[in-house]
Amino acid sequence: MKPLQISPETAQKLAKQLNVPLEHLMHMPQHILLQKLAELAKSTPSDDSSHPSTDSKQES
Repeated sequence: MKPLQISPETAQKLAKQLNVPLEHLMHMPQHILLQKLAELAKSTPSDDSSHPSTDSKQES
C-alpha cells in the first residue's frame, strides 16, 4: 500500500486533529481516513453550517 498523496502540512494538521501519529496517518487506508474525516466533520461544527449554502437552493 503506498502512502497517501497529501502535502506534509496537510498530513500534520490531520494527524493532530484525528489524534493519530503522523506515520499511522500516512499509511492509513484511504477509506479509513475518509471515515475518520466524516466522523470529525460530524463532531465539530464548522463555520459553513451557520450559513445556508447555495447548493441547497439549487437542489429545490
